[in-house]
Amino acid sequence: MKQLLDFLPLVLFFGAYKLGDIYIATGVLMAATVVQMALIYRMDGRLQTMHKVTLALVLVFGALTLSLHDERFIKWKPTLLYVGMAAALAIGQWVLRKNFLQAMLGQQLPLSTPVWDRLNVSWMLYALFMAAINAYVAAYFSTEAWVNFKLWGYAFPVLFLLGQGVYIARHLPKDPS
Repeated sequence: MKQLLDFLPLVLFFGAYKLGDIYIATGVLMAATVVQMALIYRMDGRLQTMHKVTLALVLVFGALTLSLHDERFIKWKPTLLYVGMAAALAIGQWVLRKNFLQAMLGQQLPLSTPVWDRLNVSWMLYALFMAAINAYVAAYFSTEAWVNFKLWGYAFPVLFLLGQGVYIARHLPKDPS
């Protein structure tokens, strides 16, 4: 259910764009993200920091897109989100000496500190890659191409998460039975 919920705003955004335009799609994205976060809050009793940041960026950049009638704001929102994520992970690991991934997932995944550190760095690099590719598509391609990239570009996170799963599985403690 939660995995489907993650894709709901994107699918609705894509559909609204195809049926209308970027401004209708932006309004739909804003509303769908609010509903998505309300459902997550109802299921979990709280929103994680990344949820709050995502919601704030969608609402702020969506409002700027709609009020200024300028699609560049919504197109650049993912780039800022990914750069912010990479920066937070980097500051956590190298300034605060705290691995935020381990803090969030350490209870579910018993991994050694070096493995958590490599995972953290891989997430930083992934976020920077996604920021760069979104920035490139937003800057050099049409809005139509950018919207299509947002939908079909989900291959990148799927492949990344599959790779992370393979890496993590290799480092999980072996079941003695």
